[in-house]
Amino acid sequence: MASHAEMGTRRFGAVNWLGMYTLAEREVRRFMAVWQQTLGAPLITAGLFLAIFSLAIGPHRGDVMGVPYVQFLAPGLLMMTLIQNSFANTSSSIMVAKVQGNIVDTLMPPLSPLEMLLGYLAGGIGRGMFVAVAIMLVMILFLGMGVAHPVWVLVFVVLGGALMGALGIVGAIFANKFDQMAAITNFIITPLTFLSGTFYSIEVLPKSVQIMTHANPVFYLIDGARYGVIGTSDTSPWVGLVVVLAYTMGVCGLCWYWFKKGFRMKA
Repeated sequence: MASHAEMGTRRFGAVNWLGMYTLAEREVRRFMAVWQQTLGAPLITAGLFLAIFSLAIGPHRGDVMGVPYVQFLAPGLLMMTLIQNSFANTSSSIMVAKVQGNIVDTLMPPLSPLEMLLGYLAGGIGRGMFVAVAIMLVMILFLGMGVAHPVWVLVFVVLGGALMGALGIVGAIFANKFDQMAAITNFIITPLTFLSGTFYSIEVLPKSVQIMTHANPVFYLIDGARYGVIGTSDTSPWVGLVVVLAYTMGVCGLCWYWFKKGFRMKA
């Protein structure tokens, strides 16, 4: 007679597909429930950036990388908005759960560290892609822009959502209070985004600053998206792909380890 499975034994195979799907669905429903704040507000902000820069600088500035400045700027704004939203989705989810004390509702179900990681990342990537698609439509319909390399755009959009979603998980696990999370956002994520070639080509920077910029993974995300849209960039998209993949795997590995240990989440 077969013995009963011991308590705590996984009874659904190597992967808990249902549990992982449920966590991913919860994360998507979180940002869709308040879409005015999570999707509408970032689109308005990106539109304001585009309008202000095009009115104040665009008419008086020559081409950048062989295209008008507004067309050069648009892919950078697309990736900047995606980065901020993917980071915000995962970080806010875990941070709110920790502060309210209901993080146990996520830790208790039979989900492996990898399944938890993928579930949270699905929400971050999904929110980022929603915003990216909306901005892309604006670029095509109102700016008359095309997409030079759609596959490269998709690759860097997905990788950008994954990397920044994983960084959001790291930040939220490490922080214990909302002001600590705000400090990470304001003093780390925002400078990395704004100083990564969103509004300019890094060729205008001093050599020493260019070297530091090349160590910033956000630069490769923005540069890769720009290559996908306008067909030119500061670096090879293949170099950017390797660098971003390496950073993403490293950060995801840290997330997996912290989920496994319950670092700063379990009493």
